[in-house]
Amino acid sequence: MAGFEFWKTQLAAAGAKVVAASVDPIDKAKEIAAGLSFPVGYGVTRAQADQLGSWWEERRGIVQPSEFIVGANGKILHSSYSSGPLGRTEATEVIRMLNFYDAQAAKK
Repeated sequence: MAGFEFWKTQLAAAGAKVVAASVDPIDKAKEIAAGLSFPVGYGVTRAQADQLGSWWEERRGIVQPSEFIVGANGKILHSSYSSGPLGRTEATEVIRMLNFYDAQAAKK
């Protein structure tokens, strides 16, 4: 999440709005959100993870990273599901993708 905070100006310029969610209770989520300029949800449940198709880790009772880039029309432009700490979408990749889509739309 720190990377998204670091690149917040460029993300905003590309039209991105960032949100995050966690299985953490509200007090822990508030600690995490304290240094961020975007909202952080809390209390994600197994049922919600299942609705997203996310991988739930039984041993620790957590959902592994599930990331979505949603277009202005509400359609998913990109999704990423991880079963561990690797493979997370970087803020710079989001910026590059949104700029690419904008450039393609401008050609029409």
